[in-house]
Amino acid sequence: MAARTFRPVDDARFLWARNQPTIVAFLAFLTIFVVLRAVSAGPMSYFEFSFLASGGATLALAAIGETIVILVGGFDLSAGAVISLVNVLLATHMGDSLGSQVLWCVIALAAGGAVGAVNGFFAGFMRLPAIVVTLATMFIVQGITLLVLDQPGGSVPYGFVTALSGSAIPGVLPMPVVLVALGVAAWLLLRNSRLGTGLYAVGSDPDAAQANGISIARSRFRAFFVAGLFYAAAGIFTTAQTGAGDPLIGQPLLLQIFAAVVLGGTRLGGGRGGCVGTVFGAYTLMMTVNILLVLNVSAYYSTIAEGAILILAVLGSSLGRGSALSSYLRFAGRRLGALRQGTRPQQQARHAGFGKLPAVRADDGLSGRPLHDWIARHKATLRFVVPSYVALALVLAAAAILAGAPIGSLNYINSLLVLTTFLAILGLGQGTVVLTGGLDLSIPWTLTFCGVLLTGLAGGSDVAASWAIPLVLAVGTLIGLANGLGVVFLGLSPIVVTLAMNGIVQGLSLVYTDGTPKGWAPPALQEFMTGNLFGFAPVVYALVAFVIVATLLLTRTTFGRRVFAVGNSQRVARLSGVGVGATLLSVYMLSGFCSGLAGVLLTGFNGQAFNGMGDSYLLPSIAVVVVGGTLITGGRGHYLGIFGGALVLTALATALTGTMLPDAVRSIIYGLVVLGAILALRERTA
Repeated sequence: MAARTFRPVDDARFLWARNQPTIVAFLAFLTIFVVLRAVSAGPMSYFEFSFLASGGATLALAAIGETIVILVGGFDLSAGAVISLVNVLLATHMGDSLGSQVLWCVIALAAGGAVGAVNGFFAGFMRLPAIVVTLATMFIVQGITLLVLDQPGGSVPYGFVTALSGSAIPGVLPMPVVLVALGVAAWLLLRNSRLGTGLYAVGSDPDAAQANGISIARSRFRAFFVAGLFYAAAGIFTTAQTGAGDPLIGQPLLLQIFAAVVLGGTRLGGGRGGCVGTVFGAYTLMMTVNILLVLNVSAYYSTIAEGAILILAVLGSSLGRGSALSSYLRFAGRRLGALRQGTRPQQQARHAGFGKLPAVRADDGLSGRPLHDWIARHKATLRFVVPSYVALALVLAAAAILAGAPIGSLNYINSLLVLTTFLAILGLGQGTVVLTGGLDLSIPWTLTFCGVLLTGLAGGSDVAASWAIPLVLAVGTLIGLANGLGVVFLGLSPIVVTLAMNGIVQGLSLVYTDGTPKGWAPPALQEFMTGNLFGFAPVVYALVAFVIVATLLLTRTTFGRRVFAVGNSQRVARLSGVGVGATLLSVYMLSGFCSGLAGVLLTGFNGQAFNGMGDSYLLPSIAVVVVGGTLITGGRGHYLGIFGGALVLTALATALTGTMLPDAVRSIIYGLVVLGAILALRERTA
């Protein structure tokens, strides 16, 4: 048979199809570079070239690692924490000698690889959800980082600084360009290896990859391990760039990392993209922020721009006839037609006499013993609700025996319930989102923004609070609505939408407060949170009512049944006539409302609001859901279990407060609790 020949036009089309994401990323990079030069004064000097190369190197290296994880179908939220850990390790231990510098760089790489190996073990071999695993390890690593260095300080030798952030060829080639080029070269070698083939295969179709002899577990493990090495490399460079240590230096990078990956053309979900485009995406994002600075736009707008860029980039990569938006519009048209003709499943079931639960007959296996029969009917629910209360009893017993906590006193019970209020409220919002198979990462700054908005509007006035509080709760609900619109109508990943929204709301909060919140909580709100009414704070009585309403909402209402139906299978729920889109919108709106309510109450408890006051509630809001027995992939759970989880974590935090352990230990324990909880559920999440 004669060999097939390709025309030049065929070769061009093949190259374009194969390298389209990278080419588009390069064109975007080139466009932003031209715009930056247009708004800058004078020709580009070597100093400016070096400044640009250095400014994007940390993000580029970290984003390469994230890209590798995403290509295999995962998510990694621990990148920023690893960068911070490496930074403080070098700043506190590196000596002046060349041997010490090399040794600690090796140790830093080993630390990053170790974190990646832990992530890969749980996400790969134990088959746990990568997003929750890496969120837990993020908090564990943050706690370890704060134990090493709890405030900015330390230093690295000047020779180390100049070696990595100076010039490879003076006046010609900056060293950061060489480092990023080495990272790209390492990726190209990896991509053309068996491991690289496995990354794309597993990310594209895990079942097909496994059928062809590729180990999914090993591919995921290696991806997370290699990613940890790149995060460590980013931490080494940023240490050389700053010359000092900062335990929070990697925290703002997470949003930027995801934005760089998406701008580089890598598809969230895996199987398509590459690290060359990611490097262009990183520098495109960095130059976009520089343009804002050149135009004298406040730095507070940077997170707004980064969040918007992330959403637009993901949306741009998913547009087309087969996009989620077009699919949803076509489905909505068919659903409307079925509604007019009376052929929707719900209507047909109603006409056929279905739709009601069958009555329980006397011979349905009931024994006639009320308690025994009740346990038999609710056996499945009790199996994942009771463990949180057993854990609560153990924590309270340990607190009483080891720390001498007066767990039986009225003051202790009141304090425990007041502090539980915040997690109980956040648990309802986060829990309903998780029950539908999503996750809300916008809780921290939604809570914060609502708090600072309240103090700014009310200004310590009870009269102003009467209209300010409803307005603030409406703002929280609108933020949730924006999340829901991104998930439902734009078809974006809940993780991406809520992470981007968290950055956008952070920027709005900083712009609104100009970096410093003003005002005080209304006195009536403070009294509601800290006063005394028959031995308990008034909020405790409201908490009891809230738990009852939340339980009934998820167990006795149509909304609750739809939440569980969507969580078990969106396709089946849609075919059964459930309004999946409306349910998801309602779920995210509820989460936004709960975040706003928690922000209002936390402001009343503290007497004022401050930027970042919601940061410490992200992991706990997920932990109470997991500890409460809710399946992290959705479809199973109970609010009473979530409330039990809130009690457990609050009792644990209260017990730790009474010890001499540093606050950083709390983050480590929370992370371990989450890992332990999802590990216990691994057979059901696999």
